[in-house]
Amino acid sequence: MAKKVLIVYAHQSSGSFNAAAKNAAVEVLTAQGCTVDVSDLYAMGFKATATAEDIKGEVKNAENFCYLEESKLAWEQGKLSADIMEEQSRLTEADLIIFQFPMYWFSVPAILKGWIDRVLTNGFAFSQEKRYSQGIFKDKKAMLSFTTGSLESMFSPTGINGDMNVTLWPLQNGILHYCGFQVLAPQIFWAPSSAVAEDRKSMLESWRTRLQSLLEEKPLSFISLDCFDDKAFQLKPEVHEKHASKEFGLTVGIHLNKPLPPHSQMKNGCGCCSELL
Repeated sequence: MAKKVLIVYAHQSSGSFNAAAKNAAVEVLTAQGCTVDVSDLYAMGFKATATAEDIKGEVKNAENFCYLEESKLAWEQGKLSADIMEEQSRLTEADLIIFQFPMYWFSVPAILKGWIDRVLTNGFAFSQEKRYSQGIFKDKKAMLSFTTGSLESMFSPTGINGDMNVTLWPLQNGILHYCGFQVLAPQIFWAPSSAVAEDRKSMLESWRTRLQSLLEEKPLSFISLDCFDDKAFQLKPEVHEKHASKEFGLTVGIHLNKPLPPHSQMKNGCGCCSELL
């Protein structure tokens, strides 16, 4: 069956490099027979703030409003605002989600963070019982495709911005993997704004080439939830012991006070945790 792709796009300008990257994805994936849907957040005027306005009717506790609890209840009752429900419907239909954006302050733009906060609601995207490797979206793939303002060398282990693998950990593990997504390696366009036209063209051609087989790519490796106990969520002793003699830590975040596994958030097949899955 033809795959369905959702591109969550966050850039203000149709003439931007991000727009070109988004357009390339639409063109190549459509040519492969995929159904491609685009959520153009700025064009939609998508609301970035998670507030009580996201809930139709009365909330359960107006005096001590808790978005996590109230949005879960509203989702269960079909009382989330129309824009959230529309995006959740798009996400439910998709086999692959591509987030296309310029990196702002080592993270995503506010409007995209608002999409994450509002659309990935408690109950719909995660629960205490269904998260990480047992997450709700474990049958879906997701990836980050973004531009940087800094050169690649600046995002290295010896660069002034630090290791890009560390920068990506909260986004890829704390959001995508937390919701169960199989996370594909990111597509990073290094400083296109300061590159010459020929180099920008080459970046887009590399992206087009990757898109040809994107749906067959293996995801990044993360540690299975089964490797942790079910009380304090600490690594089980046998897992810790098995890895004690290894040179590198398990992941960027769960590093066991060892050197970080190189490229584990940037290339599939990298890292030291795949043997534990």
